[in-house]
Amino acid sequence: MNAPIVIIGAGQAGLQTAEALRSEGHDGPVLMLGAEAHAPYHRPPLSKAYLLGDYAQAQLTIRSPQALEKKHIEFRPGVTVSAIDRAARQLKLADGSSLEYSGLCLATGARARPLPVPGGACANVLPLRTLDDTQRIAAALPQVNQVVVIGGGFIGLEFAAVARKLGKTVTVLEAAPRLMARAVTPALSDFYRDLHRAHGVAIELDAQVAQLAEQDGRATAVLTTDGRVFPADLVIVGIGILANGELAQAAGLECERGAIVVDACARTNDAAIVAAGDCSVQRLADGSFLRLESVQNAVEQGKSAAAALLGRERPFTAAPWFWSDQYDVKLQMTGLAAGVDRTVWRGEIETHKFSAFHYRAGRLIAVDSINRPQDHLPARKLLDRSLTPTPEQAADIDFALERLLA
Repeated sequence: MNAPIVIIGAGQAGLQTAEALRSEGHDGPVLMLGAEAHAPYHRPPLSKAYLLGDYAQAQLTIRSPQALEKKHIEFRPGVTVSAIDRAARQLKLADGSSLEYSGLCLATGARARPLPVPGGACANVLPLRTLDDTQRIAAALPQVNQVVVIGGGFIGLEFAAVARKLGKTVTVLEAAPRLMARAVTPALSDFYRDLHRAHGVAIELDAQVAQLAEQDGRATAVLTTDGRVFPADLVIVGIGILANGELAQAAGLECERGAIVVDACARTNDAAIVAAGDCSVQRLADGSFLRLESVQNAVEQGKSAAAALLGRERPFTAAPWFWSDQYDVKLQMTGLAAGVDRTVWRGEIETHKFSAFHYRAGRLIAVDSINRPQDHLPARKLLDRSLTPTPEQAADIDFALERLLA
């Protein structure tokens, strides 16, 4: 029997790779190994609808084991791969067994960055990354009142919004001078600061955590380097993620800051191995690196990875997009707003229905939309086709952006 194409990781990227292999006509064996005990599941609702009780666990499942079986995709949950023998094209598993592969996709994802301060390992200091993490948080929430969120990025702020809806007293501690500084412009940071404060969240900026006070193995307060003390019954840590690239690095694959280096077609420096999703970083044509953490990236890289395993090229070139739900505000972002030199506003900030069109050297490079999906979808298409509306067109809510796509 031919060795299977093996996919390590059963998240969005791993699942997409497996299904794309089938849709691309591959009829050989496909084996997907998942480290978690669960079938592939949607991660975005974990910090939002699932914690609010609006989603049942069954609704999180993307594909059941039965659905995978119908596609002739073998799925093994709860499996840990300990080493890759590239020369022998063989995997060594933690249980001592081994597996041969004809092609290999690394979709090992990422893990929550731990809090590196005294008290960071207390029982009520929890990350929010996996389904198991979220279930632990959901079990803890009914027994707590004062919640401190360390990290003012998307995950931290989405959780803060949920906790406020559940009636908790919430404080967000962000080490940087503004919220979501890695992802959004200063104006949008200010918008979300004001939004959360209007909902009763205490937003503390330039707040670097020094340690956690603890009693009987539980955190009782978070202390900052400038001497402030924030009492806490529950501490949620959202300070970013670390790529699970150790397996690849040990096997001699090229990595950059822990992430597996790939090209636009998801190929690594081993012709038999591809990588997709949060564990990877793409080397661009100019030699710089781009790391995207999104469902879209996982899906598109998964498709590229499957094509590469079959000897085909399918570069991922679409403009990146992302979304976040906080209270009654839906943020939809497309493009990358690095180096913006002009921003044009469309709609009304006061009504929480507006878009920000970001330009660099006269060219549209990104659009952030708040409760304006009618702007987001055409903006994605404009960026994919390298089309730029004039600032006057972008600012005019009566101008149909679709006209530029005709």
